[in-house]
Formats: sequence, C-alpha cells, structure tokens
Amino acid sequence: MSVDIHVPTLGESVSDATVARWIKKAGDAVAADEPIVELETDKVTLEVPSPVAGKLAEIVAPEGETVEVGALLGRVEEGAVGAKPAPKAAKESAAPAAPTAPAAPSAPTAPAAPAVAIDTSDLSPAVRRLVEEHNLNPANIPATGVGGRLTKADILAAISRPQAAPAAAVTAPAVAPALPRVTPRAVDAAREERVRMSKLRQVIASRLKSAQNTAAMLTTFNEVDMSALMKLRADYKDAFEATHEVRLGFMGVFVQAVIQALREFPAVNAEIDGTDIIYKNYYNIGVAVGTPQGLVVPVIKDAGEMSLVETERAISDFGLRARDGKITPDEMAGGTFTISNGGVYGSMMSTPILNPPQSGILGMHKIEKRAVV
Repeated sequence: MSVDIHVPTLGESVSDATVARWIKKAGDAVAADEPIVELETDKVTLEVPSPVAGKLAEIVAPEGETVEVGALLGRVEEGAVGAKPAPKAAKESAAPAAPTAPAAPSAPTAPAAPAVAIDTSDLSPAVRRLVEEHNLNPANIPATGVGGRLTKADILAAISRPQAAPAAAVTAPAVAPALPRVTPRAVDAAREERVRMSKLRQVIASRLKSAQNTAAMLTTFNEVDMSALMKLRADYKDAFEATHEVRLGFMGVFVQAVIQALREFPAVNAEIDGTDIIYKNYYNIGVAVGTPQGLVVPVIKDAGEMSLVETERAISDFGLRARDGKITPDEMAGGTFTISNGGVYGSMMSTPILNPPQSGILGMHKIEKRAVV
C-alpha cells in the first residue's frame, strides 16, 4: 500500500517551503520516522520523516521546487522489500576446500594502515552533507567561520579548487627531486562563483532592507561597567555549573536585565498596529544566533516568568539546536524584543536592525578591559 508524504504544518505565518534535498532516492528502503526529504523555509530547515517503513516509491516534488503546506512530496510503498543484506563472507558460504600440501612459509606481510576516521560531528547539516558527498577531509580545508568553524562557503571554495592528480607509484630508484610544476589557475572558475541564495538568506535580506525603509530607527550608544558582573561570574560559574548542569554566561543576565528595563519602559515592549499601540504585558525575548545557514532568532517565551537558571538552559538549548538547524518555526515566532550579541565577532560598536513589528533591539558588544578615569 502506498502512503502519501505531504508538506507538514510549518508554523505561524509560514505557508510554503522549498525542497532543499531528497535525503533518500526513489527505490531506497526507508524506516519509520527516518528523514527522507529536507525542506527549507524562510526561517528554518527541517526534515520530513517517513510515516511508515518500506520503500520510497515516487518523488513528486523535485529539489528546488516551492511547495505549500499540505502539498504532495512523494509516496512510500509500505512494507516493500528494501536493499538486500550484504552477502556473508566467502569462507562461511563456500564448501570446505580439500586438504592440500602445506605451502612453504612466506615472508610476513606488513599490516595495512588503518583507515583514518573523519569526525564530522561538529559540522552543520549543510556542511556535513557537502563533505560527505564530495569525500572531503574537513581537517584539510581552511575554515573562516566564527571560532574556526567550517562554513558552506569554505566547502564550496574547496570543491571549486582544481585538485592535483595522485602521484604515480615510484618504481625506479630515487633520484634528485625535480622542481615543482606550477599548475595554471583556472581563471574563469576561480575568479567568480554564482551561488543561489537559500530561502532563509533571501528572506533575511528582504526583511532587513524593509525594516530600514519603513521604520524610523534611532540608535544610541552607551558604555556599561561590566566589572561587577565579570567578578560575579568568575566567583560563581563553577558552583553554578556543578549545581545546575548549565554554564553561567552573560546572555542570561542580559535577558533578565532587559526584562527589568522593559517593565520600567513598557512602550519599548509594544508594537504599532495602524493607529493603535499594543502594549505587551509579557516578555518574549528573541536571542539572535549566527549559524552557517544564516542568522536565526529563537524566542525565549515568557522569559519574565523564568529564573536565571531557566533562562541559561533555554539559551544553551537554542544555541546547540540552532547550529544543527533544529529550531522549529514556532520557536522563532512571537518575540516582543530582541537581543543581538555582536561581541562574539569582536565587534566594538554596531547598529542592529529592528525585527518588525518589534519596537526595540539591544546590541551587546565586546567587553574591553581598559582604565577609566
């Protein structure tokens, strides 16, 4: 029996998605709840699992196609026979050979060098996929991302570079090495590269430009003495982590400080709807997170009801899942105020752009130790 695979509900205000990649090909065996296709929305990338075990019988929506919620993606044939198991070793299936005279002992053979395992656990899904598809070793690729992380652009650059042919086995006696040959660079391929923007990046660009054009934005710059907070963190971070099993960072304190300020100035936690101002008596704080796929802003819902411990746990969870593209659309909706932390990039000053319909955004930057009179 064939089971249809449809586009699932994608979250608030998200009506369509792009088929980014079919993880399984037509005819492949699939297990129940195994991801078979990857969809990309204007907010997140999500995987659609197979509802049953069987075989992917048909792909209806090809890669790159835009599909609406409820649209047919493909069909799985339930209970269909999948790939055959690997044959047993010949020594187990073959009949025993007749005894022969013992052969003369041969010289011992050096054991083969073990294969080197490539660790891709810390790569994002998109980067990991490119590494595996092109059989690349991440350790040999220069990384330009934050904290030395590989980005999709790093992988694409490595793929576009011409690869040197493997050296032939040496059979003649060693001679003086020849001067290295300079391989001419493929000028046309290396100087330009056209890459289609992901749906997420398209929407980020569109919304940021729209916010600049429609909102009357004003940025003010203030310095804050962080010495007391830095001392508090240094004194208590080990005990905090041992007790609560989560690290004590600065962002949790920033979130709680912002909530106190919003309570004092409720107009900043409001939005304009036509000729009305809607004051929010709750505090859903968006925390901007940079990922290889682009900027995402998961929202800590009802942060005003949380303790510092609960806030730090929410931030830690969002950070880990954002890196792997596991944030859901609902988790990025409903924010009333946003905090952006450019300090992780070493930025000393910036002008963060509003996330409409919110009325304010706080940009935190690098903590600098210096003498102040």
